[in-house]
Amino acid sequence: MEPDLFTAAAEDRQEKDPSSSPLAVRMRPRVLDEVVGQQHLLKPGSPLRRLVGEGGGGPAGASSVILWGPPGTGKTTLAYVVSKATNKRFVELSAITAGVKEVRAVIESARRATGGFGKETVLFLDEIHRFSKAQQDSLLPAVENRWVTLIAATTENPYFSIISPLLSRSLLLTLESLTDDDLRALLRRTLTDERGLGGAVALPEDAEDHLLRIAGGDARRALTALEAAAGAAIATGAAEITLETLEATVDRAAVKYDRDGDQHYDVASALIKSIRGSDVDAALHYLARMIEAGEDPRFIARRLMISASEDIGLADPTALPTAVAAAQAVAMIGFPEAALTLSHATIALALAPKSNAATLAISAAQDDVRRGLAGPVPAHLRDGHYKGAAKLGHAQGYVYPHDVQGGIAAQQYAPDAVRDRQYYAPTRYGAEARYADVVERVRERLGRAGEGGEQA
Repeated sequence: MEPDLFTAAAEDRQEKDPSSSPLAVRMRPRVLDEVVGQQHLLKPGSPLRRLVGEGGGGPAGASSVILWGPPGTGKTTLAYVVSKATNKRFVELSAITAGVKEVRAVIESARRATGGFGKETVLFLDEIHRFSKAQQDSLLPAVENRWVTLIAATTENPYFSIISPLLSRSLLLTLESLTDDDLRALLRRTLTDERGLGGAVALPEDAEDHLLRIAGGDARRALTALEAAAGAAIATGAAEITLETLEATVDRAAVKYDRDGDQHYDVASALIKSIRGSDVDAALHYLARMIEAGEDPRFIARRLMISASEDIGLADPTALPTAVAAAQAVAMIGFPEAALTLSHATIALALAPKSNAATLAISAAQDDVRRGLAGPVPAHLRDGHYKGAAKLGHAQGYVYPHDVQGGIAAQQYAPDAVRDRQYYAPTRYGAEARYADVVERVRERLGRAGEGGEQA
């Protein structure tokens, strides 16, 4: 890195007095082998290992990379390890404070270092999704000509937030949320490591479990909570961080709930079954348990979207749009406000009329396909938009429904093997009663009603 006078002074102070830095900073890995999680990115020969000089020689140099993942998964940490391990110049910028001027200055400096001293430059650009298209464009010549090797970090989907030319010139590496085992290993190392708490306090199993729930796969959040709780315990002369101390420090009660075990699936199952059973109060109870236990709100929203189609379907056609809107809102706002949106959707789904006709319909259709009931598409339905299609009889004799009074053309649509199968059996609940009347009239018009139609 190339720190200024004030950055150098701050780093010197931290080196002399490590306790002045946050615990999450002190426990940053110094080498790739100390990194917890993300093992799919750290295999021998991986782009990250080549960036630090492990097998990076020869005609195929290290590639620029874009690190994409949720907060606390190690994007900055990986860049920090590269900065310490590589023998290249390492320059760090943040898209929050830097602009085109700063980027161009780094690029020009990198060109001089390469030409004058043969020294390659690694540029770490944090929060790259905050750069505009024009700002990202300014990076292209440097990346394409390898004047710099770019490590860019983003929490946003790069296919929407990063320009295509930059994506095509870089390797996209996806970081995953840390597992409980990853975080547990990190916490236990922190408790004993001299850079961390150095054995000053112990962390009992129940407190550790609660800390993992609070973290939600975020290493920074886990270490921040641990530091606060350890400080409270040490201040009172306690030898360990009790569950009560942890609760008081992070202001969240412990809920018996294992996000990766039986409780996780039991409570999620109870939520959906309560919605299916129209017990709105029970559904809200299980929703509250999941929220208070630190469940990922996106997981809850996904379950609600499934429930909308599986258990409600066309009995209330607004159920799925409500659940989808809730999922989109949750992704944008997060907790604590996301609890309001999840409550809104849960109440709407629990009180909606219920029908599983859509679920049974697709299950029956899939079952027929798996049993080999498929067959060729009727010739008049085949694609006729290419030369020679007419000679093959494709699209010949097709009746365009919009040209027929009533908009329903009485012709064969299904393959012969399933011509008389009737998969959709609508109920008379809620709005689906209207669909039941419609499907009855349509099948009659198509000549597939009554005895002519075989129920799947």
